Amino acid sequence: MAQDSVASRTRGAQQKVAKQPASRQYLIAYNGISFLLWASLLGRIMTTANMAGFASVYPSSGTFAQGVQTLALLEIVHSLVGIVRAPIMTTAMQVASRLLLVWGIVGMFGDSLLLGKEEIPFGKVRGALGVASGSRLEYNQLAYFGMLTAWSVTECVRYGYFVFFLSNGSNAAAVPGWLSWLRYNTFFVLYPLGISCESWLVYSSLGFAKNWEAYYAYALMAILAIYVPGSYILFTHMMAQRKRVMKGKQKV
Repeated sequence: MAQDSVASRTRGAQQKVAKQPASRQYLIAYNGISFLLWASLLGRIMTTANMAGFASVYPSSGTFAQGVQTLALLEIVHSLVGIVRAPIMTTAMQVASRLLLVWGIVGMFGDSLLLGKEEIPFGKVRGALGVASGSRLEYNQLAYFGMLTAWSVTECVRYGYFVFFLSNGSNAAAVPGWLSWLRYNTFFVLYPLGISCESWLVYSSLGFAKNWEAYYAYALMAILAIYVPGSYILFTHMMAQRKRVMKGKQKV
């Protein structure tokens, strides 16, 4: 009887998976893999910071963070082709701002910004970039750690939430209550933390950018100027999501 029961449950689970459309199965896999990658990054930066200090976070995790964040380009594709309902504008803004940080800031000036070493991005020579030193270097390293921490925790919660959500027929009630709470409340702390650290790193890179290419520095200044209104748009979007979910729970 016990074996029959187990076999019945197994067949039921297999039938449930088979009934799901290919797009949903793909999204479950995508969210699951993304959760594992961000959890791995979070574990790596926490372990490194605890054992070797903030200065070692970039050398140990910088390349891995670039790869994990670059994978999020698929989320713009998901929105464009319509397999998710996320607004294309807010999705593109968030992904683009993060890619700017991991490739346009840290990817180009990481050694100078976070290690205090001289570097020449793309082999282009326009004189010395200069290096960060002293307390500025320590602040940059702390900001980088804070940025990756905010991103990693946010994404672990978000991707974990969607794994449960999608695996149960897009049923929000099937998501554990604690995970749902984290999904719609942690951004009050994590979003300001992430934005503050991102803004600091962009600001700290301006000198290096100007020494490399003045026009690039001007572009970064313009981006920094729109960070506040852009952050407001993203924050109000998350507030609207939270309000809609909380309102639905009250009705239940």
